[in-house]
Amino acid sequence: MGYQVEKSEEEWREQLSPAEYNVLRQAGTERPFTGEYTDTKTVGVYKCRACGSELFRSDNKFDSHCGWPSFYTPLAEDRVEYIVDKTLGMTRTEVRCGNCGSHLGHVFEGEGYDTPTDQRYCINSISLTLEPAEE
Repeated sequence: MGYQVEKSEEEWREQLSPAEYNVLRQAGTERPFTGEYTDTKTVGVYKCRACGSELFRSDNKFDSHCGWPSFYTPLAEDRVEYIVDKTLGMTRTEVRCGNCGSHLGHVFEGEGYDTPTDQRYCINSISLTLEPAEE
């Protein structure tokens, strides 16, 4: 897929910290309950930490108690891309930034999520930056 933001891996390494690079460019994950946005209630827009694309709104964030920030829908479907992930002996749906291809987390579906979409976008805090709404 051609992204609007395309950089070499060397350019990404220069831009991102080692921890950011591990998650955003190598599909790593941060430990549960350690991310800066896990329990955040601040009103605003969550952006891709790699390219700044607006991805999620705070009014679509909910407490899933899974250890990572959870949203029930992206800002718009073209903001994210879905990839089948068969690592760790299971099939999951990886979520990537639609603008730069950076790994964000995974989306899970099921009636048990008690959200308007029956989905939980489980996103790494380190993949995001929060732009608080103006008061």
